[in-house]
Amino acid sequence: MHTEIAEKGVILIVDDTPTNLNVLLDLLETAEFKVVIAEDGERAIALAEYAPPDLILLDVLMPGIDGFETCRRLKTNSATQEIPVIFLTAVSDNVDKVKGLNLGAVDYITKPLNHEEVLARVNTHFRLQTLAKRLTEQNERLEKEIRQRQQVEAEREQAFRALQRSEARFRRLIESNVIGIIFSKMDGSITDANDAFLRIIGYDRADMEAGAINWQAMTPPEYAHLHQAALAELSTTGAFTAFEKEYVCKDGHRIPVLIGGALLDESQAIVAFILDLTQHKQAEDKIREQAALLNITTDAILVRDLDNKIQYWNKGAEHVYGWKAEEAIDQNANQLLYRPDSLKQLEIAQSSLIESGTWQGELYQINKQGKETIVASRWTLMRDAQGQPKSVLTVNTDITEKKQLESQFLRMQRLESLGTLAGGIAHDLNNILTPVLSTAQLLQLKFPDAGEQSQHLLKIVETNTRRGAALVKQVLQFARGVEGKRAIVDVKHLIHEVKQIAEKTFPKSIELLTNVEPGLWLVSGDATHLHQVLMNLFVNARDAMPHGGTLTISAENLFVDEYYARMNLDASVGSYISITVKDTGNGMPAEIMDRIFEPFFTTKEIGKGTGLGLSTVRGIVKSHDGFIDVFSRVGQGTEFKVFLPAVEATVSPQVEPPNLFDGNQQWILVVDDEIEILETTKVSLEAYNYHVLTANDGIEAISLYARYKHRIAVALVDMMMPSMDGITTIQTLQKINPQLKAIVISGFVPNDKLRGVGEIKNFIAKPYTIQQLLQTIQTVLEQPF
Repeated sequence: MHTEIAEKGVILIVDDTPTNLNVLLDLLETAEFKVVIAEDGERAIALAEYAPPDLILLDVLMPGIDGFETCRRLKTNSATQEIPVIFLTAVSDNVDKVKGLNLGAVDYITKPLNHEEVLARVNTHFRLQTLAKRLTEQNERLEKEIRQRQQVEAEREQAFRALQRSEARFRRLIESNVIGIIFSKMDGSITDANDAFLRIIGYDRADMEAGAINWQAMTPPEYAHLHQAALAELSTTGAFTAFEKEYVCKDGHRIPVLIGGALLDESQAIVAFILDLTQHKQAEDKIREQAALLNITTDAILVRDLDNKIQYWNKGAEHVYGWKAEEAIDQNANQLLYRPDSLKQLEIAQSSLIESGTWQGELYQINKQGKETIVASRWTLMRDAQGQPKSVLTVNTDITEKKQLESQFLRMQRLESLGTLAGGIAHDLNNILTPVLSTAQLLQLKFPDAGEQSQHLLKIVETNTRRGAALVKQVLQFARGVEGKRAIVDVKHLIHEVKQIAEKTFPKSIELLTNVEPGLWLVSGDATHLHQVLMNLFVNARDAMPHGGTLTISAENLFVDEYYARMNLDASVGSYISITVKDTGNGMPAEIMDRIFEPFFTTKEIGKGTGLGLSTVRGIVKSHDGFIDVFSRVGQGTEFKVFLPAVEATVSPQVEPPNLFDGNQQWILVVDDEIEILETTKVSLEAYNYHVLTANDGIEAISLYARYKHRIAVALVDMMMPSMDGITTIQTLQKINPQLKAIVISGFVPNDKLRGVGEIKNFIAKPYTIQQLLQTIQTVLEQPF
């Protein structure tokens, strides 16, 4: 197999930025490529049509027609459609890579450009192109050699018949030296021969006249039985059927020949006709070499006749589909590779093949195990020497894994967008709910003697505000995964608890089964949140089986390897525990399963589901650095698989929270851009014996702290504020006094953003109760510097 860098060719660079053009021009010319440049799509198309390059590096964002439109025009033009296109794009451009690949591009290179990556990708595609060209050239040479062989065989047949019909033709044939001709006796001694035969065996005429040439002596022993059969046939019919054998030449090497003959007269003289098969055997060797080359590729290559029967099946096809060549040959390709309900997709392909001789596109097929396989398929109509269609060459590339990753990527993008939207809404709602909750609690404290009805109304406000805060918290769990208190968790205990609850509350028509692997690994997480995950999955399974069924929960240890990690964008190589919740219920169609993790999406009746259950499950699992898969078929049930990273540890005892105390006249700086939150927080803290200073933004907070830095004990800072955000504010305050203690307050802050600030150790999520606020302040005050 050829493994060297492909021969240098011509590259067309298309970019409207002169700097990019110059950098790529210098890089590629230094690598000994010939380079042509164009600054827009129209100029690139014109250059490609006039002098097609071997490869095109195409920028996506350009004036006039962009890279996508340029690529589309190139791929619809028969003169340029075969030229490989690599897109150049920047991450910030938010380019839809799937769109580019569907247009026909072979690769993407991300800006800023890495020179080694550019050369590696360019060389790789040149190598692929060189191999494809070599394959085409070898096919053409092979077809030419076959045609030549057919022509030689036709001439041979014609010569044999002519020799048998006419002595005159026989003499002319001898003189023409087209094939070797000998006259011999039954004992093998050659009495005469033409020059062609002498050239074949390497002897000269003097050798023959000296009686040194004997066809039996020149024949290797393994062909003796063929000689005996030919002589027997000769004695019976006066001629023998042509057969293949070898001669040992004068210099000792062997040559393959085809020999046929007949008796001349009653004197038992034999005339034999010898055809040198050396070129024919070389052609056969090339055919075998070609077959070996086809077997090297991982693509499935098959040839089928016009009745769809498979005539050729390479090793790549065996790998993609699972059938061995002997199982696939002579099978109907449509029956072997397609389900009956998917044959309609072939109608357009067949029409295009008949009209233009080629077709390419995506096909959904099945393998030997009945599993669906997606392939990028290229069809070419093969013709015989007379130009008539004789077979179809098909090259299929397995893109099942690629399509699965594309689907996951698009689904994750959609969920991330929804998460960002949900996070923003949650932030605003928390800012609204915080002063409402604080005010409701504060009014109950301020007016303990208020009438029963007033106290009841204030309690209603507090209760419903808490309910609203809980709903917002659930949205946040979907959006980024709110991190709870982490501890070492033994999941088998959670499974046992959830099963006990289900046994007491689920209908008796649902059978509960468990299967937990002995020695199940531990995980690091929030037991309450993980309990919520299992309960949500159990309830969904129950609702999917209104008429009863079997609900199975199992757990096992699992090592995720590199192959599995490539199949799931959220997975990493390492040790996990796998929790499976499986039901035998209604199942889901693909269009429903694709949306089940979206917030507020539900298939339940109005009033029977919020649509936040599975989105919360996904958020919690993601916050634990895990991932979740789902498999479902309509009428056959659904299976959820939750994967959580395993840890090596023992279960730690839980620590009781410290008691709360009133303040001791400590000074607290509260910073928030919401006036209502400032007012309610100030009144609440003052009611518990604290002095409070308030600032409406970070700049005002810095000014106040510069004046009262020796008095302020703790700073409560909102993370999301205009002018100066909370992180910058805290960092600035701690530059003034490195020993300042700070508490972060926010309605919504991504976890990764909090982790990026090492000084922040304390966090309160809005909306918070007075008790939560007092407890956090007390904890911070007791912390050492």
